[in-house]
Amino acid sequence: MSATWYECKVKYRKTDETGGQKVLTEPYLVDAVSYTEAESRINEEMAAYISEEFKITNIKVANYAEIHPFENADRWFKSKISLLAYDEESGKERKSNMYMLIQANDVREAYDNTLAVMQNTMGEYSIPAIAESPIMDVFPYFSGDEDELEQLERFNALKASKPEADKWAENQEAATADAVEA
Repeated sequence: MSATWYECKVKYRKTDETGGQKVLTEPYLVDAVSYTEAESRINEEMAAYISEEFKITNIKVANYAEIHPFENADRWFKSKISLLAYDEESGKERKSNMYMLIQANDVREAYDNTLAVMQNTMGEYSIPAIAESPIMDVFPYFSGDEDELEQLERFNALKASKPEADKWAENQEAATADAVEA
């Protein structure tokens, strides 16, 4: 059974560094079987993070086929994948689109992470679009079974890991230094 993801918008008051307060409305993703369960789960999850009052302003079904957290990444990106299939009867090529939520630090890393996720795909595909998602956090559902406990711990460890220094930039600097010396 595949997961159904619900995008829940939560409105709350946040105190900034200067002591001023501003009202934010941020989207979160929860895995649930119904709107009612999604509302219950987002209330439970947000109560742990927000000490003041908050309001759920919208809940809708999200169109993500898969969610992929990655280590040392802090933002979520929506990757559009076009799967290509050849219809032998009509002789035409058909495209079907699916969307994945990929965790990364920038668009280039999101593209690389999307390729890593799709590397074992047997059919042809293309990645026509990747855009930063407004999703703040993802809350998957786990039943509490021992097998799923490991999955939950791994998922939460991946999504909570802090980004390291930009390795790509470091590699570019090293390559540039090597080129200058040569």
